[in-house]
Amino acid sequence: MKFLQKVSKFLADYTVWVVIAIAVFAFFLPQMMAWVNLSMFYDFVGNKFTVQSLIIGVIMFSMGLSLTTEDFKILAKRPFDICIGAAAQYLIMPFSAYFFSRLLHLSPALSLGLILVGCCPGGVSSNVMSYLCGGDVAFSVGMTTASTILSPVMTPFMVALLAGGATIKIQAFPMFVSIIETVLLPVAVGFFLNYKLGRNKVFQEVQKVMPGVAVLGLAAVVGGVMSSQGKAFITSGVVVFVAVFLHNFVGYCLGYLAGVLTGMSTPKRRTISIEVGMQNAGLATNLATSTAQFATMPQATIIAAVSCVWHSISGTLIAAFFAHLDKAKEAKAESEETVAAKA
Repeated sequence: MKFLQKVSKFLADYTVWVVIAIAVFAFFLPQMMAWVNLSMFYDFVGNKFTVQSLIIGVIMFSMGLSLTTEDFKILAKRPFDICIGAAAQYLIMPFSAYFFSRLLHLSPALSLGLILVGCCPGGVSSNVMSYLCGGDVAFSVGMTTASTILSPVMTPFMVALLAGGATIKIQAFPMFVSIIETVLLPVAVGFFLNYKLGRNKVFQEVQKVMPGVAVLGLAAVVGGVMSSQGKAFITSGVVVFVAVFLHNFVGYCLGYLAGVLTGMSTPKRRTISIEVGMQNAGLATNLATSTAQFATMPQATIIAAVSCVWHSISGTLIAAFFAHLDKAKEAKAESEETVAAKA
């Protein structure tokens, strides 16, 4: 178990490189990751439940295992912060996705994919990034929990509002069901087990392995998309990456600005920046591949997959940037103290 925990920590520390490595591997050897896209069954509303859907469920289950009753008390004790965070999450990213899809004249399918990413809840790895950059981890967990709980309603509603039109008919209910199946139920089961077994030492040891499982799951989701859509990454052109980059970058900036305007502390500003900017693009990818209405628009999956990879990379970069600012500030303070002591 100790060995598995060390492996898990290594995977969590090098999430970006693991995801990129699997993506490159799947691009050159797509048949090796084709199993991720295998269909398992169809649910009662016609959504295709694939191995990828199962993997997303495992990732969300791992998040549930990290939740405690204290995390939900945070939601009750800090309603203003959480409300600001949730509002920023479901306003900034969806509407900025809509704006950039129009600004860059994206095709209906690419626009749908970008808007879908923007309407998903915050990414699971955002909690780790908040911790690494000196953010407010409790606030981060609270925001992720709140946006995830709201996602079965808010994600279908916002996608239908922004992407629905003459060329794209969005049915919110199948998306609602898919999010319940792959997000809310796994999180609820994980939380329930943690609530019942959280003090059990064996269970605690197993919990320490789950971050690594989540990283492998994320890498597998990206690998599965690269397996089926790898060539399309090249043919889709620079505009896809530009759209993903701008959407993600604006999310970080406007998220931080929301923290400034509402008088949040520096740790909270960093947290809301990361929580808003880093979306659960893995969930967007799964929705794009499993929900029947997206079947005729494979390019929606491409832009979701690019987001999945890029958000992991950019999240690490922004966390490192914030951490660098702290180190520079500490070094400056130490230098000033040294000068003052010599004087």
